[in-house]
Amino acid sequence: MSTIDATHTGPHGHHEGSYLDGPAGFWSRIAQWAVTVDHKKIGVMYLFAVLFMFFLGGVAALAVRLELLDPVRDVVQPDGTSVTTGYILQSIFGATDGVSGNEIYNRAFTLHGAIMVFMFIVPSIPASLGNFFLPIMLGAKDVAFPRLNLLSWYIYVFGSIFGVLSILMGGVDTGWTFYTPYSLTTDADHWRVVLMVLAAFILGFSSILTGMNFIVTVHKLRAPGMGWFDMPLFIWAIYATSIIQVLATPVIGITLLLLIFERIFRIGIFDPAMGGDPVLYQHFFWFYSHPVVYVMILPAMGIISELLAVHCRKHIFGYRAIAFSSLGIAAVSFLVWGHHMFTAMGELAAMLFSALTFLVAIPTAIKVFNWIATLYKGSIALNTPMLYTLAFLFLFSIGGLTGLPLGALATDLHLHDSYFVVAHFHYVMMGGTVIAFVGGIHHWWPKMFGRMYNEKVGMLGCVIVFIGFNVTFFTQFILGTQGMPRRYANYVDEFQLLHQISTVGSWLLLVGFLVHLFNFIHSLLAGPKAPPNPWGGLTLEWETESPPIEHNFHHEPIVKHGPYDFDTVVPPHCDPKDFPLPDKA
Repeated sequence: MSTIDATHTGPHGHHEGSYLDGPAGFWSRIAQWAVTVDHKKIGVMYLFAVLFMFFLGGVAALAVRLELLDPVRDVVQPDGTSVTTGYILQSIFGATDGVSGNEIYNRAFTLHGAIMVFMFIVPSIPASLGNFFLPIMLGAKDVAFPRLNLLSWYIYVFGSIFGVLSILMGGVDTGWTFYTPYSLTTDADHWRVVLMVLAAFILGFSSILTGMNFIVTVHKLRAPGMGWFDMPLFIWAIYATSIIQVLATPVIGITLLLLIFERIFRIGIFDPAMGGDPVLYQHFFWFYSHPVVYVMILPAMGIISELLAVHCRKHIFGYRAIAFSSLGIAAVSFLVWGHHMFTAMGELAAMLFSALTFLVAIPTAIKVFNWIATLYKGSIALNTPMLYTLAFLFLFSIGGLTGLPLGALATDLHLHDSYFVVAHFHYVMMGGTVIAFVGGIHHWWPKMFGRMYNEKVGMLGCVIVFIGFNVTFFTQFILGTQGMPRRYANYVDEFQLLHQISTVGSWLLLVGFLVHLFNFIHSLLAGPKAPPNPWGGLTLEWETESPPIEHNFHHEPIVKHGPYDFDTVVPPHCDPKDFPLPDKA
């Protein structure tokens, strides 16, 4: 996007090393990273933290799937009575504290949901890849408020510690939504619930500060020559996400704080036994939690736009339509929370929310159609990032289309709280956000760490993840239409085969992600040095070195062309023979 000095000397002739360079000695480097305000280092710290949370949430998910291998067991208690309980998890964790297998199962799926939503998927792309690349893509040296960026990182760590403490104390069994009045009365040790809710409350501050920082950075720190419609679409997606974070997160913060007060002091806000209204909690919770679905998916859509354009070597189709659709999704997301509550509201309100739900499909469909049009006649490089892009298009389309029967009143009343909802949610969140996140990591890994990974191993991992995901969750659509309710440890024998297939799929998913893990570790230890622009991209991050220097650029970049002008511009640091311009004839 510009012509800048790409040598290794700074503006005053001195050498400026990679952001990964640091003082000698392990503890000296730890101390340097602990107080850094470099957005790249903060992004890397976020990346490894959210991946660790992904691991914890994945372990809880595997425990849930392991339990569902088996439908029903009768366990004889010491007093001679027989109870039906989850058998496998009870065998693993024991029940010495008087906790039944069913309660252990409830804790496992609650921890899976709470960790994955609040500690992994919400901060995953914005806080890691967004922190690392948003300033570089804008041509800036850092975000607008570097110290605030570091504070948001420590707030994230602080909030996560509260969540882990709740797990170490035994976990909670309320479900990740913390629905009242159950969350007000469950568990004799109520501090476990308070700690988990407090963790989500604290994490919200990190989300707000990050969003505010990104908004100001986009408005104030764009490089000379970069207008609004010269920005990469990843920036547009992060910008729309930040608006939602700033506007919606305070609502869940107040709601969770009220829940804590209700739990400790019995005020009577949500508890019907004290004159409270539990449906009011649902309204507050979903007014945040449906917009936060787009906090999860909008950055993923931004990644897909980047990957498609670069690895198809083609100008993105409908740039402005995709950019405005991000803002449109952000706006409409605040109007559709009621579709989570069709069974708890009147007919007129349900009808209005159903109509609004279908409205959000329009800007989403604009993106999907434009992505497919971009593929048409593109010079497609079938590598790991591109495979994940194609996987996203397939899986996210299934997730979007299966949302239609859940938005229609006549069918939602039958599918509500069934495994159909579980499958739909995971096709959007994991088939959408996580798949795009992993694709984005593969796309930007050489730039972040200066090392290439093994392409064949990466593609193998992608194929295994894709197969494992569909085996795991497509069977759950069938389970839901046949009447299997979600959040049940026990079920009738007719559902056992489908549950067993789904569980085997979860093991395949584990294998696929382990393949990626070993590939990345090998890349860091012994991978070949990455060139500045391995994919032939045109956005500003590909004009920096791999990995970037501490201040990103040796000289201030000046934008002279668009981010996707592959038909007129040879990519920087690339041989024109490897990336020839298309023949205009």
